[in-house]
Amino acid sequence: MMTSLPPAITISKSDARRFMLSHHGLYPPRQRLGKAGVLDYIHHVGCIQFDPINIVGRNPDLVLQSRVKDYRPHMLDELLYSDRNLLDGWDKMASIYAMEDWPNFTRRREWLREHIHERRPPQEALADTLEQVRQRGPVSSLDFKETIKVDWSWGPTKIVRACLEQLFSEGYVGVDHRVNNRRSFDLIERLVRAEFLSQPDPFDTEEDYQYWHVHRRVGSMGLAQARTGECWGGILGVGSRERQAALKRLIEKGKIIPVTIAEIPKKEYYLRRQDLPTLEAVQTDPQPEPAAAFIAALDNFIWNRNVIEDLFDFIYRWEVYKPKALREYGYYVLPVIYGDRFIARIDPSFDKKKRILTVNNWWWEPDVAVDDQIRMALVEAWNDFAAYLNVQEIILGDAIHDPDEFRWMLDNT
Repeated sequence: MMTSLPPAITISKSDARRFMLSHHGLYPPRQRLGKAGVLDYIHHVGCIQFDPINIVGRNPDLVLQSRVKDYRPHMLDELLYSDRNLLDGWDKMASIYAMEDWPNFTRRREWLREHIHERRPPQEALADTLEQVRQRGPVSSLDFKETIKVDWSWGPTKIVRACLEQLFSEGYVGVDHRVNNRRSFDLIERLVRAEFLSQPDPFDTEEDYQYWHVHRRVGSMGLAQARTGECWGGILGVGSRERQAALKRLIEKGKIIPVTIAEIPKKEYYLRRQDLPTLEAVQTDPQPEPAAAFIAALDNFIWNRNVIEDLFDFIYRWEVYKPKALREYGYYVLPVIYGDRFIARIDPSFDKKKRILTVNNWWWEPDVAVDDQIRMALVEAWNDFAAYLNVQEIILGDAIHDPDEFRWMLDNT
């Protein structure tokens, strides 16, 4: 006999917006403190996505500067490479997650080892590279004299680099440290604490693993939809059918709750049961004083662009890989939030030698009436952002046709 599924709860669009922001530590932003705050946020959402493009900071740093007061990039580096509380790994693409999650990805690593794809480097080269790491580690690809190239996922590359990438994906080596974006690798047993390295796969079946990972991914997003998208990437063996089955099973077990938005009755969303107190708090507690923040392009909060469009009426596309002529806004444009809405977009750049932050362009959302309260919140956000980057000067780009419109910002930052 089929178990009847629990009914969906219905909430308002306003409550859904505030839940999403609160879930992601943005209502208001920058309330967590220090490295403990970094760890707390990553434990809460499971992982943050790593991307090496550094225009005004790497993606994980941009994510954390909007959650952690007085955040500085060295905090994350220390947690990764000195304290060893966090790991570089694979979750939703390249990601950073807690050290204790190492056993949970056993099945993914074993699958990669067993399913040899056509572009996998020769076994002899992999074994030799691993032995070199064992003897000389930590090492980067620049520490090898080998110049032979192979056809790799992103095109022709040095065979040593391809081997290190493959060994990293399969869990034989890990990232010991970074110098800018260049990674140095060492044996995984020298990096992962023994208490976690010795733990077996905690999941008896592939379905058990999939239930765990789908549940985790819902928490990474806050409110999730079942429809296919990049936000669901990186879950081993899970396509649309498996995702639907996992969500149904998680609902039956009471771990996931279906949600309907009153103003969007034909769409269904999902949240983790453990996140219900956050929803109840935004429905009953007094609203916090509105504050502003700059949001990373690959921020967990906006992983599911469709949910953001539904709840906030805000359409955002990352245009890094678009030809310049096809970009609507710019190469690395960041959304700007204030209170419980998106109010603007900024196209920034940063001269790391001169420590000059340039506002290349700024676009207000059409329904925003700029007042003194918004200006004051943006000044605070700018000051925190400038301190995070160690900015010495902020200037306006040539596309800003009316500099006086932003004089309040420059004069107070």
